[in-house]
Amino acid sequence: MRPLLFLLTASLGSAAPIERIWLTHATNDPSKIVVNWETDTPSNSVVEYDTSAALSKRVANEEKVTLHHVEIPLEQQDVVYHYRVRSGDDASEPATFKGYPTKELRIAIVADWGFRRNADLTAIIKDDVHLLMTGGDNIPSLHEKGIEGPKAYSALIQSQPALFRSTPFMPILGNHDREVTGRGPGPKPPAHAVYDVEATVYRDFFALPGDEWKWHFDIPAFDVRFIATDLNHIQDFGTNWQTCHAWQPDSPQFKWFAETMAATKSGFVFTLMNEKQGQVAGLTKGAWHEHFRKGSALITGFGYFADRAELTGGLPYFNTCLKGDGANYKDPQSQFFSQEDNYLLLTFTAGSPTMKVQLKSLKGQVLDTREIVKRSVQ
Repeated sequence: MRPLLFLLTASLGSAAPIERIWLTHATNDPSKIVVNWETDTPSNSVVEYDTSAALSKRVANEEKVTLHHVEIPLEQQDVVYHYRVRSGDDASEPATFKGYPTKELRIAIVADWGFRRNADLTAIIKDDVHLLMTGGDNIPSLHEKGIEGPKAYSALIQSQPALFRSTPFMPILGNHDREVTGRGPGPKPPAHAVYDVEATVYRDFFALPGDEWKWHFDIPAFDVRFIATDLNHIQDFGTNWQTCHAWQPDSPQFKWFAETMAATKSGFVFTLMNEKQGQVAGLTKGAWHEHFRKGSALITGFGYFADRAELTGGLPYFNTCLKGDGANYKDPQSQFFSQEDNYLLLTFTAGSPTMKVQLKSLKGQVLDTREIVKRSVQ
């Protein structure tokens, strides 16, 4: 991952607007946030910020770039941060985002955004979430005419500018997020690789923790950890349709996940992926599930529907999708299923032994609710 370089300096004057801005976390520490934006020409990167409109603090990177990533500290909770970005003679309008809370934390998880680009997300905005995560397939591909390569992610940000500049965003990978050419018309893969397994464009665009294609993120005040994996279309591994990193029980990714789960002391642990749990269970003979079950829940964005299953051992399994009109292949252990456009809302109360996961329609209707009890950690 590129280093986040910064200097503390004085304030600049006003300039023309920068409009495409998004917020991410580049480490698993919620006391820091990365402000990201784009410019047409290479220029420096400056963020002015404060807990008031005074914008008295400043962090800068003098390297000339067109894709800007500047990390700033979040020293307070339960406050609203004000900020503005500058690059050369360009500047954004002042914007705000919420610092993390101390009493109630709300997180939304969406999936398959690439196939519901014009979705009305009013319900998520009304939920006033502190963090937005995904189950993968954030874009349709990297080869759509007119929005090739990084322009595909730029179009995603442009689709919800107010949401992205006010809410930290932590996506995970699906196969479409690294699709560089079409899959071809035939039943067999073409002679060239269809996917960039290393997800270069995605990793350059989003400043995320760890290797960026896999990561974990903690919010200690609510005793929760999220673990993002790179599992999608695993049956195509070793062909020119291969989408993800190695997933077999002897692979570095599997060993990392097992070690991360074993070392995790958080009371709530959520694993994110973009694959059917049954596919993972079958092709790995349950190896991943042995470690999934150590967590609180497994979340995917593979299917185009809302689904909640209760897996062997009592592990809750959720499928969410902004485009809920897909084929009906609900999990064999499904307890709730709906073909509606949907998202997940996770609600945590500080110090509580339980938390709540809701499947919600984009109309704001609660479709299903599952209470999850905090893990007993040795």
